[in-house]
Amino acid sequence: MIELFDPLLVLAAVEKERCTALYGVPTMFIAEFTHPMFDMFDLSSLRTGIMAGSPCPIEAMKRVMNDMNMKEVTIAYGLTEASPVFTQTSVDDPIEKRVETVGTPLPHIEVKIVDPETGEELGPGEPGEICCRGYNVMKGYYKMPEMTAEAIDEDGWLHSGDLAVMDEDGYYSIVGRIKDMIIRGGENIYPREIEEFLHTMPGVKDVQVVGIPDEKYGEIVGAFIIREDGADILEEDVRDYAIQRIARYKVPKHVFFVDEFPLTASGKVQKFKLREMAVELLKKKEQS
Repeated sequence: MIELFDPLLVLAAVEKERCTALYGVPTMFIAEFTHPMFDMFDLSSLRTGIMAGSPCPIEAMKRVMNDMNMKEVTIAYGLTEASPVFTQTSVDDPIEKRVETVGTPLPHIEVKIVDPETGEELGPGEPGEICCRGYNVMKGYYKMPEMTAEAIDEDGWLHSGDLAVMDEDGYYSIVGRIKDMIIRGGENIYPREIEEFLHTMPGVKDVQVVGIPDEKYGEIVGAFIIREDGADILEEDVRDYAIQRIARYKVPKHVFFVDEFPLTASGKVQKFKLREMAVELLKKKEQS
């Protein structure tokens, strides 16, 4: 039993106990397969597991399947108020669905995408707030009727606060948090899209994208990057890589290299702290 997450201890436990399944949030898996001693461990017993808790980078999912031998790993999505999972991929799903989506609704649970402003239900390919209804939804927050009314509408739909899109086959993909969406000069930018892209850049171990307050555009794009061991990529390298491949307004204006991200006790990245860090770092840069 590992009470406090440590990638080295997890890898050692998998080898010693011949574990067949491994569970965690993306940052945990990334810390495991990028560990300097990763290749020293025999993980051949691993077969399955679940990645959940925050958006799962496609490149990370591929490495978990290939490098960690977890060919039957699945992605689950939900929130505590939904007990907690309401969509999940299956080991029988096509490989592209398993690495790029959070699957389909679990049995006896309804899921829909709505316009966050109007509440109108949206169709395939249209991003909006993902909501669920069913036996899994909580009755409410204890002695907090107003908060409960904000989360669950009069028809019983639980509003997640997450942006998602459904494809033509009924599979859902998480775009990001509504509150994390960046609005730059009237353009809506989804951090998840830029994060997925930057994960393909050599030398990038992990990345988080946030909106930074800006007088001219309202918000601009900022990227926090953890480099792979030995990588010497610089801020201009990241921008050069991006400007050739994505829309110019999505290219990070500022790039910050860090050793770690601020995390919750359960391993989720605290983006609000990254935004605060960006503001402080830029303020110090201006004063220097």
